[in-house]
Amino acid sequence: MRISQSLIDEMVAHAQEEDPNECCGLVGGHDGKATTVYRARNEFASPLRYKIHTGDQLRIQEKEMRGAGEDVVGIYHSHTRSAAYPSQTDLNEAVAWPEPMYIIVSLQNADVPVVKGFWLRDNKIVDAEIDIA
Repeated sequence: MRISQSLIDEMVAHAQEEDPNECCGLVGGHDGKATTVYRARNEFASPLRYKIHTGDQLRIQEKEMRGAGEDVVGIYHSHTRSAAYPSQTDLNEAVAWPEPMYIIVSLQNADVPVVKGFWLRDNKIVDAEIDIA
């Protein structure tokens, strides 16, 4: 996925603002290029799990993304005290959304946030390339 540094910075800022809870949101775009980060509320309000708030998801997809002509190209969330690598829960939850790239913002080292992408399909974790353009 091609993504600008400003969109990466936006996800990191969201993660830092929500800490100690995990943040979450959607990334809109098309043809492998991210164009917009859409913040959502974490329905669980938890430092260990996330679920994109149902109302936010509907609003973002049906109104904001559709109006901008975007598709869901990514789903992002943060890990507040662990590495930027999907948990078993992340993998299990991805069954419902196998197409988008999963982007994890790790705040394990608060001074140096780490952002990584993954494909979570067929119960497998595969590193995905994030091309910062």
